[in-house]
This record gives sequence, structure tokens and C-alpha cells, in this order.
Amino acid sequence: MIILAASIPITEPRPLSLLPFAALLLCIAFLPFVLKHHWERHYHLIALFLAATTTAYYLFGIRQPEPILRECADYIRFMALVGSLFIVAGGIHLRIRGKATPSFNCAFLFLATITGNILGTTGASMLFIRAWIRTNKYRYTGLHTAFFIFLVSNLGGGLMPMGPPLFLGFIKGVPFWWMIEHCWLPWLVALLSLLLIFYILDRRNFCRASAVIREEETGARKIDIDGLRNIFFLGIILGAVFIEHPPFLREAIMLAAAVGSYFATPKRVHAANEFSFAPLQEVGWLFLGIFLTMVPVLDYMHLHARDLAIDTPAKFYWVAGGFSAVLDNAPTYLTFLANALGRAGLSIEDPVAVHKFLSSGQAELAAISMGAVLFGAVTYIGNSPNFMIKAIAEQQKMHTPSFVGFVVKFSIPILSPVLFLVWWVMLPR
Repeated sequence: MIILAASIPITEPRPLSLLPFAALLLCIAFLPFVLKHHWERHYHLIALFLAATTTAYYLFGIRQPEPILRECADYIRFMALVGSLFIVAGGIHLRIRGKATPSFNCAFLFLATITGNILGTTGASMLFIRAWIRTNKYRYTGLHTAFFIFLVSNLGGGLMPMGPPLFLGFIKGVPFWWMIEHCWLPWLVALLSLLLIFYILDRRNFCRASAVIREEETGARKIDIDGLRNIFFLGIILGAVFIEHPPFLREAIMLAAAVGSYFATPKRVHAANEFSFAPLQEVGWLFLGIFLTMVPVLDYMHLHARDLAIDTPAKFYWVAGGFSAVLDNAPTYLTFLANALGRAGLSIEDPVAVHKFLSSGQAELAAISMGAVLFGAVTYIGNSPNFMIKAIAEQQKMHTPSFVGFVVKFSIPILSPVLFLVWWVMLPR
């Protein structure tokens, strides 16, 4: 269906048709902070209304239902993966006692970041955040919130397309292993740089705690994992990722594994994880709005790609990254990928065209991918897990930086140098 849709001529979308997409991203960015309670009660209605507006335009305004059907199919693929991984991660409970030393914390973050490439950033964040808080509870600061977001909730999704934003590229035709083959070095540089900076800062934090408290709180280490039966269901989901035909068999297998995981998980494990479908429900409604309102944006990017002055890997890295910081990095990634393909006269809706683009546009795709992944950590609104981490830490009565404080105290002085270092590593030789 996707290949057939790609052959249909693209109708020039009217500029007003781009407004629902912009309105939705602005709502996601600011309403959770400006009108928190109203947003929590009505976000699904806002997403549905804006999605319906764009859908009506394509169905009745220009009479082209194919792009809407195409994006609905991609939305099902996206939610099947994200939802199944979320449910499986919610069935695994990790308990860690003692030894909250800087070295152990670095090892913890390293493991959680690697896991993010398997469970997706949302799944890994939900699996590890409570253990992270419990382990460091006697000296938990905004430092621990920030670096968990930098590493687990964002960089953890930078090598494999197991969640946003890279999975959106995968379902459009980017090969599964492309990031590992082409971006492992800048990803590794970012990982090691952030871990080194964290070790130095956490060492100071650790030494400020009294010797008595350190001795009491960092005694013998004990690690317990409950719900290991879910590894079986995780394996099914990972295997299903590579199934392409027949259509939606992959998604059916993922959903079956998720259902099996949910009912096979003891209630005590879900209770220990404080498992709830609320975060998944929010992601589902918001991404329904994003996928459908994005249709005219993708068409516009294809038709007007050369009109925009984004024509080098450096510009793609910084511009796509900058938008990822203040909007959601998933739609930003897909929008700029569509722009890069459009500059080559190719359509993002044609997998054959995407593969053709990869032969000459490797630098551009690497820049867009790493920009979206890394810059998504600059603010709480750059990536969907960021705000959930802040909310969970606050529920546990832990200190978290304010929106401005997060940017001023952590993103600018700590993350910005790493962003420049990564780009220096990625510079064409």
C-alpha cells in the first residue's frame, strides 16, 4: 500500500493546512506547564480535533484519502511497537539496594542506556527510574534527574529504531541496523562524554554526604529482578520487528505478546512498578494527532524542499536538533528527513526512494538522526519520556529542576559542549 501511495501525485497543500500540526506541537510544548490540569483532562480532545481537521481537508477538500490511510497504517505500526514494549517493561521490576557510589551510578546509567536501544527509551525509562531514585535517595538532586534524561530517556534510543524518533524512519524504509553501522562513533562519544562528566559531578555530590550516611546507605549491594518471564515476550517482539509480510502480521504478533505479558505478570510486580496505562494512553492520543496533522507538512517539505536553505549536514544537525529541543523530536526527525529527501527529488513515502537516498545522503541522515536524538534531551518537552521522568521523581518527593532551571543549570553548561563535540566527530573528513 505504501509503494502504491508513493506513485500518486502530491497535491500542493494550502498553507493553512499546516496550522493543525503547528498548533498541536505548541500545545504539547506549553500547555502541560501553563494549563496543567486542563491539559490532563482534555489533551485527547485537542489531539482528536486537530487530527480530524486535517483528515477532513484531505478527504473532502482535496479528495485524496491515500495519504491519510497511509499515515494511519504507520500509526498502527508505531503504537504496536511502543505499546508492546511499554507493557513488557512494566512487567519487570528491578530492585537495587546499596552501593550508590559514583562508579556504580555510572555503570547503572550505562546499562540502562544500552537497554534503551532494546526496550525503547520509554520502556527503559519506566523500568529503571524508580530503581535509580531508590538507589540514590539519600543524596538525590537535580543532577540525577538531568543525566537520567540525557542518557536513558534520549541517548538510549540512538542506535536501534525501537521507539521514537528512529522507528519513524524505520517504517519509512531506513534499514534497522543503519544507525549502528553509521553513527556508532558519535553515539559512543556522547555516551562516554556524558558518563565522564556525570562521574566528576556525582563524585562531588557523594563526598558531600556525611561519612556515617554513606556507610549506612552504601552497604552490601543487593540486586533483585522480578518478572523475568517477560524476557520471553520481549524476544517475541524483537523478532517480530523484522517481519514485513504479510501486512500487519508483525503488529499482530507484538500485540499478542503484549497481552500475554500483561496477564502472565503477577499483580505484585505491576503494583511494585506502579504500572498504569495512563502514559501509554497519552502517547497514543498525541501521536494519533501528530501522524495525521503531519500529512500536509510532509507533502509541503517534499514540494518545497529546495526553497528552504537547509542544504548541508551541519545545517540539518543544528536546525533539526534545535527544533527537536523545543518541539517533540519524533515529528521533527520525520519532517527534516522528508525535507532532505525532497531536496533530492525523492518522496519519503516510497521505501525504494529512501534506500536510493541512503547511497548519497548518509551524512544528512546521520546529522538529522543524531540531532533529533541528542537535542531531544535539551528540555523536558523535547522527548516524551522526559516529562514522565520529572513527574515520577516528584511523586517520590525528590528534587527536580524547573523547566528553565533544567536548561540553564544542565542543558546549556553540560549538554551543549557534548553536542558540539559530537558534531566535530561527525564532520566529513
